[in-house]
Amino acid sequence: MKINKKLLYGIVAGIVIFLLVFFIPKYLSGDITDSGTKISSDIEKIEVYHFHATRQCYTCKTVGNYSEETVNTYFSNELKSGKLVFAHINIDLPENKVLVDKYEAKGSSLLIGVYGKDGTFSKQEDTAVWYKIDNKADFENYLKGVIEQKFSGN
Repeated sequence: MKINKKLLYGIVAGIVIFLLVFFIPKYLSGDITDSGTKISSDIEKIEVYHFHATRQCYTCKTVGNYSEETVNTYFSNELKSGKLVFAHINIDLPENKVLVDKYEAKGSSLLIGVYGKDGTFSKQEDTAVWYKIDNKADFENYLKGVIEQKFSGN
């Protein structure tokens, strides 16, 4: 079987052009998340903190573990660049007092802080995650969407 070289070159050229147009800019640009969301030029960074006490129940541990897995899976480049910060924060430890006070954490909670490039800061407690621990995929899709929304400036 003979292969038409012109057709083969055309297919290869088409694939290369497709990759150049649709995929490579995503990875060269610092304003697109791993999941493909455009990062608003107004956003400096986002912090996702799992606040917890020294003693944690199954639900608290699950929220923390699922949250960490979600950010590691969908936002690894943002974590590496510092655009996204994730941590488990024990509210009982004195060294965490400043952060606990800043976020007004009273107990087990998932709080998301958004820093604007204009120096603004806003925080939000996400209570919906507690109702999603029975379905890991649903939890991850939900939290991924919340973080993408924050990165887009909404």
